[in-house]
Parts: sequence; C-alpha cells; structure tokens
Amino acid sequence: MSDQTHLTPPQWQTLSLSVAIEQSEQMAEAADQTVSIEPIETALFEQGAVSVTLVDAEDHPLHEPDPGALPLWPTVVIEALFPIDQDLDDVTRTLIERGLIGTTTPVHSKAIEERVWTRAWMDQFKPMSFGKRLWICPTHVEPDPDWPVVIRIDPGLAFGSGTHPTTALCLSWLDQWASSPAHLPSNDPVIDFGCGSGILGIAAILLGAKQVLAVDHDPQALTATQDNARMNGCDDAVSVFDPASFFEQHGQTQSPLVLANILAQPLIELAPKLMGLVAPGGHLILSGILIEQAEAVKSAYRDLDPGPMMETKEDWVCLAFAQKA
Repeated sequence: MSDQTHLTPPQWQTLSLSVAIEQSEQMAEAADQTVSIEPIETALFEQGAVSVTLVDAEDHPLHEPDPGALPLWPTVVIEALFPIDQDLDDVTRTLIERGLIGTTTPVHSKAIEERVWTRAWMDQFKPMSFGKRLWICPTHVEPDPDWPVVIRIDPGLAFGSGTHPTTALCLSWLDQWASSPAHLPSNDPVIDFGCGSGILGIAAILLGAKQVLAVDHDPQALTATQDNARMNGCDDAVSVFDPASFFEQHGQTQSPLVLANILAQPLIELAPKLMGLVAPGGHLILSGILIEQAEAVKSAYRDLDPGPMMETKEDWVCLAFAQKA
C-alpha cells in the first residue's frame, strides 16, 4: 500500500499575491497616499485568514529597518493561509473592490496536504549541538541518552529554535559559561530580554540557573515560552513579562546574566536599561547584530565594558560584556 493512501484530505489552502512595492509607491505618490501592506493583511484576516506571511519574491537582501518601519522588498509575495472551505475567489474580489490590489495583480492558490506540511519541518529540523554539553532536540526525535543537556523544542510562531546564527551563538556562549570553573550557580534570576520561544532562558535553567525572567512584547512569544518551559519541566522557574510590566516590577533587579537576542537598533536604545540590570561581576550577552552594526552597539555599551568578547557566525555577531565585580 502506498503512502499516498494515508494522506488525509487537504485541511488548508494558501492564497498568494505578488505586489510590486516600487510601482505601488509611484501610484500612491500620484494619489497623495501612503503605501502600506498592512491594509491588505488586515483585509485577509477579516476574511478568515489564520496567518499572513511576507516573502521576498526576487531574493533581494533585507537590512534592518528603522524602528516601527515595516521591512519590505521591491516585490513582495503576501501568502495567506485559509481553511480549505474558504472561497478564495471571493477573497480576491473583495481585495480588488477595496482597491487594495489591481485586476492584473498575480494571484495564485493551492491546497496544502496536512502530512506534507508537517513532514516538511520534521525533515528539516534535526537535533543540534551547541558547545560541549547542550543539545536542542525536536519532540519527534528520541534524544541520545549520552547527550548531557537536552532542550526539547519544536518550531513555532515565536523566534528561537536554534537554527538561526544569533540563537546558535548565544546557546554556544551559554554552554561555555556554564562549563567554566568561574561560574557559580546563583539564586539571582537570569534575564532573557526578547525571549521569543524562551530557548535561551530554558537553556540557562537546564545549565544550572535557578530562575529566569523572560521578557517580550509579543504575547505569542510569552505563551510559547511558557509552553516550552513546561515541555522541559522548568515552568516553575520561568516567569514571563511584557517590557512595561517587567521594568515596573524588576527595573531595579540586578542579574548575574542578562541575555538580549533582538536587533541592533533596539539594543542601542535599550543600553541604559540593560546595563543597569547587570550585577557586579555579571555578564550581558547581546546578539541579533549584523557584523557592520557591531561597532555601534559596542559603543553604546562602552561604559559597561569597553572591550567585549565577540563571536561571529555567518553575517551575525554575539557580544559578551562583563561587568566589573
């Protein structure tokens, strides 16, 4: 019996719209309007989309946008995921009637086999090692009994599964830090600022930390952190906060280890607050930084440590600052 007979009927379908941003800006300028992808996203969600993703249509590089700006390529494919029973012709007509896309906008749709979708990430996401002891293992793989420290995690909506160079750099640093004879377990909390999936905070717990304060502005990230902490048996040691609540409750906290894997510009803007969280003798680990941005970030934190350690992976940098004891 072939595997095809076991496939369940399609549960989902995608609608893809190819939008030429540069052309749209010229049209908007003539109409004295501001172009934004957001109205299209909003309209798609209003009509039943469960997710909307922006994809580069022509393999252009994407550099970090200004704060509050939406990152866009010259040509963007907007991919919306709908239940299989949604009438995508009606969705397209509504977008045209609202003037959000033109009658010549390239539009494509396709059904997605449930098992094919699941199999795709399972085939791509394999166990990964960081440093000498730390392993990230997806839940569909049984970890080797000889792996000393294992984090169980699956790809999800929140950033952080170990596959991105910035996460990998931080995990490798954590493993080295926890293995150092100079590292003494502390009852003071580790702070994971911009926690995403919670992977860095969970790694810190499994490597010896007693408590983690996980901070993110995205509610989905806070939920993912709680779920992943529960999966790894450390949810009692992980507390989650949005930034406002965190600084209100823990703005005076000093931590032996502060982790912030976000982006260069927010790191520069947050420098005074993040530096103030580092206890004497503690460490501040920053990533999400492109190589050409490293000097600007180092300069913002020079009062903490003028000579941080720097590790690179592909085009990305991890900076490790040490506070004087």
